Amino acid sequence: MISALIKTMRPRQWTKNVFIFAALVFDKQLFVIESFTRTLAGVILFCLISSCVYILNDIVDVEADRQHPDKKNRPIPSGKLPISVAWSALVILVIGVAISSYLLDIEFMYVVVGYFILNITYSLWLKHIPILDVLIIAAGFVLRVHAGVTLIEVERFSPWLYVLMTLLSLFLGFGKRRAELALLAHGAGSHRKVFDGYTLPLLDQYIMIVSGTTIVAYSLYTFSAPNLPENHSMMLTIPFVVYAIFRYLYLIEVKHAGGTPEEVLLSDRPFQISMILWGLAVIAVFYLS
Repeated sequence: MISALIKTMRPRQWTKNVFIFAALVFDKQLFVIESFTRTLAGVILFCLISSCVYILNDIVDVEADRQHPDKKNRPIPSGKLPISVAWSALVILVIGVAISSYLLDIEFMYVVVGYFILNITYSLWLKHIPILDVLIIAAGFVLRVHAGVTLIEVERFSPWLYVLMTLLSLFLGFGKRRAELALLAHGAGSHRKVFDGYTLPLLDQYIMIVSGTTIVAYSLYTFSAPNLPENHSMMLTIPFVVYAIFRYLYLIEVKHAGGTPEEVLLSDRPFQISMILWGLAVIAVFYLS
């Protein structure tokens, strides 16, 4: 049962919380011990609160998930994790995270509580509304970035990163919807109501708009943000971002992957290499130039 609970918490999706480190890295505090430890604590707490969201979502969607070709094997829909146990774990985790967040930083606690409330409304209502469902997912990523900002004394963090995070998460969100819709085909609406409001051509248009805007916005950021090196060396990181976006599009369209973006991050080697090179390039620009 413990194994089933851990699986329901979806630790593989904790990779999404790496965005909390954005403020630390882009404010040039990566090697400041106090700032790093506070941010790391924030990441751990966000991993736990996001797991609470996954548990709640699986409880709410248990009947629909039992009809899904993949989700029916999850612990709660399959019966491996009783709903009563899932509820108990959810309450304990929420209380523990709330107290720990308050002790870490009260503003950070507000972000955590806001994130959880937003996801409750998503699980119960907003995920059934086309377009708005993806916008809520994007808001969750922006809150992750803001959570990192609350944990340190920022001096050089650029608001551009909020814009980029919004666009990137919209790109991933619409890509996820497209992959799910392609998997479920004509029976998609019976598995999730929101798919009645999407078609593959429509999602392709959304993805094309958001991916292009993301590349343009990132390019503008690399030479217009006030906190970057004056030699515009940040522009050297643009090719890595372009490749990562094109690679993700390739995986969605050709390989029919992308239903779970974290799986792409953890399994696709070319995508991983591009992200590692981008990260090393960013560190070199900020800390070595």
